[in-house]
Amino acid sequence: MHVLLEQGFTVLGQKIAYAEFFGQLFALAVVFLAQRRSLWTWPVQLASVALLFTVYLSAHLGGLAIRQVVVGLIAFYGWYAWLRRRDPVFGVVVRKGSTRERLAVAAAFVVGTTAFALALDALHASWAPWPDAAIFVGTVLAFALQGLGLVEFWIVWLVVDAIGVPLQIQSGLYFSALIYTVFAVLVIRGWLDWNRAAKRTAVEAAA
Repeated sequence: MHVLLEQGFTVLGQKIAYAEFFGQLFALAVVFLAQRRSLWTWPVQLASVALLFTVYLSAHLGGLAIRQVVVGLIAFYGWYAWLRRRDPVFGVVVRKGSTRERLAVAAAFVVGTTAFALALDALHASWAPWPDAAIFVGTVLAFALQGLGLVEFWIVWLVVDAIGVPLQIQSGLYFSALIYTVFAVLVIRGWLDWNRAAKRTAVEAAA
């Protein structure tokens, strides 16, 4: 892992470590696979978090580093949950969250971001504790909702991308910023696809 972090290549004068390059490519593949509700989403996610953990730790972004650990744990849960809740034709059964669930997610994002940002700041674990914390909490919520098959996880991802792009640029992780931008496009496509699937599930349940 140390070799992947130290070795890399240069693009337009910016060095990109192999750990960052492959970690973000795997993360990009995760969005592509999740859109298609493939079980490969989760093992590829585990490979991504292992690489990006070292990248963010070296960039002194404690929140993003810890995020990889939590996402790894959630990936194991998501893998298990998707194996159990599959439709024989359409794959993972998805649905839209209720109003109560959406409010709970919004509250968890605000409270979680505030608490984690204060902790990062107190521990001097990040040079940008607030966006670092927001990305951490948003990612955890997104993967938790994805594991439950809730369409709203794509919206949470859009928020994470909006915060993540400028933070990656300021951290000198330009390739990661580019990948986050591509994420946004795939997230919108995924959201539309899952919405159609959720409507189909609702119609079938009503019938």
